[in-house]
Amino acid sequence: MTIMSRCRCGVDIHAHVIPENFPRCVRAPEPSSWPSMTEADACHRHVMIAGKTYRTVSDRCWSVPKRIADMDAMGLGLQAVSPMPELLSYWMDAPAADDLLRYINDQTAEMIAEAQGRLVGLAAVPLQDMNLALRELERAVRQLGFAGVEIGSNINGRPVGAPEFDAFFEAAEELGAAVFVHALRPAGMERLVGPAPLQQVLAYPGDVGLAAASVITTNLIVRRPKLRIAFSHGGGTLGMLLPRLAEGRRVFPALETLMEVSPVEQARRLFYDALVYDAPALRYLVELFGDTQVMVGTDHPFNFHDRTPVGRIREALPDTAVQDRLLFGNAARFLDCKLDVEPAP
Repeated sequence: MTIMSRCRCGVDIHAHVIPENFPRCVRAPEPSSWPSMTEADACHRHVMIAGKTYRTVSDRCWSVPKRIADMDAMGLGLQAVSPMPELLSYWMDAPAADDLLRYINDQTAEMIAEAQGRLVGLAAVPLQDMNLALRELERAVRQLGFAGVEIGSNINGRPVGAPEFDAFFEAAEELGAAVFVHALRPAGMERLVGPAPLQQVLAYPGDVGLAAASVITTNLIVRRPKLRIAFSHGGGTLGMLLPRLAEGRRVFPALETLMEVSPVEQARRLFYDALVYDAPALRYLVELFGDTQVMVGTDHPFNFHDRTPVGRIREALPDTAVQDRLLFGNAARFLDCKLDVEPAP
């Protein structure tokens, strides 16, 4: 159980880590997607994948003192950290991916120990192999003390709601592990016109929306009512899809049969981060999903992150009780952690 120091600070459920270095793969042949690091400058490194620079990152990805300094500047008391999504490596040979993700989880655990209560972990597991994924999930929760796990919005093109992943969600529910769904290798890239960052800006929300919709159309949260599952980037496009799902369920008998509970009701049982960069959009999320289901998310420490998450929530939502729910109360429920918080002035 995680205890946050006494303050009315935010709890960030969407932040990422990258190890300072990666080990050599011990398996032959080494997968082409096995990552490595090369020097960039005094405080940056290049993450190399398949012989190319995937991303240039700062030492805030692995430096705990610098991360905590950033958290203090953003008004954050606690941060749930998960790997950079590309490191989930679902496309890699499963035993090699298992080796890599165990290493990343162990490195994350070392950062958490160094942070002395300011960080909590969301693990990575090789979902391309269910047995390996379940083993690493249990190790991360029971041995490393992680609050849960990060998964991609799709696993090699299969949506998270697909039936082959039900054993994973069953195990997460039984372990009490929070599940954070992050966009990964999104669909629709061939429809974008412009440079590579449009993947993060435009394609990520679409894939997250489809992932959340797949959870609703398969009644996952109905079948597993104790499962705590959250979606990045405000649930992506789900907010605009929900009215269509609701009307479709009313019009098409097949959809009424498919969804045992109304899509809106199901959506209000899921969690979402508040990473939408806009006060009116944030108010819409709260109105649609409920003020008990939205939490701080920053995407720290990458360049495209929300640098004023607490101020944005306070600007958008004047009610202090609602602010407190979004800033820390909902995250405490999602992560199943105890927060020691000062009473409101």
